[in-house]
Amino acid sequence: MMRTLFTFCCLFLITGGADRAWAAGNLTVDGSNDTNLTADGSSRYIRIGDGSSQEFEFPENTNGVIVISSQYRSSSRKGRQSWKQTVRVRSLDPEVLSILNVTDSGHAGPAKSYIISIRSGFAGRAQLQIQLLDLDQDSVPVLIEERTDYSIRVAPGNDDPATRLIQSGGLSHFSENPVLFALLPLIFINKCAFGCKVEVEVLRGLVRSPVPLLLGVLGQFLVMPLYAYCVSRLASLPTTLSLGLVITCSAPGGGGGYLYSLLLSGDVTLAISMTLVSTVVAAAAMPLSSALYGRLLGVHAALHVPFVKILGTLLFIAIPISLGMLVKLRLPALTRVLLALIRPFSFVLIIGGIFMAYQMGASILADVKPQIVAVGVTVPLLGLVVGAILAKLARLAPPQRKTVSIEVGVQNSLLALAVMQLSFHRAEADFASQAPFIVALSSTSEMLLIVLGYFAQRRLCGAAVPRTDA
Repeated sequence: MMRTLFTFCCLFLITGGADRAWAAGNLTVDGSNDTNLTADGSSRYIRIGDGSSQEFEFPENTNGVIVISSQYRSSSRKGRQSWKQTVRVRSLDPEVLSILNVTDSGHAGPAKSYIISIRSGFAGRAQLQIQLLDLDQDSVPVLIEERTDYSIRVAPGNDDPATRLIQSGGLSHFSENPVLFALLPLIFINKCAFGCKVEVEVLRGLVRSPVPLLLGVLGQFLVMPLYAYCVSRLASLPTTLSLGLVITCSAPGGGGGYLYSLLLSGDVTLAISMTLVSTVVAAAAMPLSSALYGRLLGVHAALHVPFVKILGTLLFIAIPISLGMLVKLRLPALTRVLLALIRPFSFVLIIGGIFMAYQMGASILADVKPQIVAVGVTVPLLGLVVGAILAKLARLAPPQRKTVSIEVGVQNSLLALAVMQLSFHRAEADFASQAPFIVALSSTSEMLLIVLGYFAQRRLCGAAVPRTDA
């Protein structure tokens, strides 16, 4: 027994000091106990600069270099001949920072240095993954050290058109525009007025047979976000812009749907009811849709949905419509006043919207990508087609078909803008906000052409144009 124990101890002492390594993907991780310390006694070999800082600031949309130094001195290992060392660098957020190439500086001395060529994108923070590799002639690279504690913070540049406009004092950021806050009371009253147009009997019919409402939910929260994801991948949009498009297509029906339904002889009560229902559903559907497609796009870790603020925005849409319905039931005189205010208030809101659109275009669309313009134009058209097909398959009456088509095709882009402005830093939010803004412009232009064409067709056919205050 003692002889066996003695033999085992001898074998352990002989093999205990041998070099150990284990496989890790296509690398071999060095597990030796050799310290190979640097001159200052540190056990880390690679660093950027003097090692005192781990985050570096860099302007956006600029080429540059960073220098990585290595104090690792490779040595021959038992059974293999060491050849040379190198570093491998990867940006964990390529849209903020991209690595162009890595070259050896050729500097002779105790420390080797490597020049990393980089290209910054839009503002944000990109974490770096730096690997120090010992290359061998007859085996896979050996991973000596890996560091992920360095990062590059890309700061917004001061030379882009949007920044120059903002700093000049001529235009301010749209989310800080006092016109927006001045219009909020008018928006509230106007929504109350549209709530007064809800017909209770029609509403009861929708409760008994909610098929049009369900079709709207299906088109708005299932078909449209899926289309946004697919078309953004086909158009190779940047990830942030793709998420902005998905959020836009996940928004409920916009308030403009009431007016379009009125002008196109649709069912106004159904339009208001669909917007109300879709707004309530959006409180849960928008965060779920954003989280699902954000995960597919690879940005689930960066998306922070402010549920309370989004719910407040949604309630601002739902409460005045419900209040208008209550006013119609209890206060007929006030109802007549509100209905008389629909047209002038709508006109003021349109003028204010045009003024805000000018400012939004200056701050957001200063560097718009052609791909998002092409994609944004198709979103309202596809929504109109999807809504019309669903309504036709359900055999709805013509006025209801028009309304379902309009409600699916017209999104509440302002709500999508609010989600992105509250979820991201300003530079990234403005970049993503190109999607809802382009969709809003496309929707307004296309619906205006449809309304004008509808009026022209009715005049040519001798039919009376419907009154907008009916």
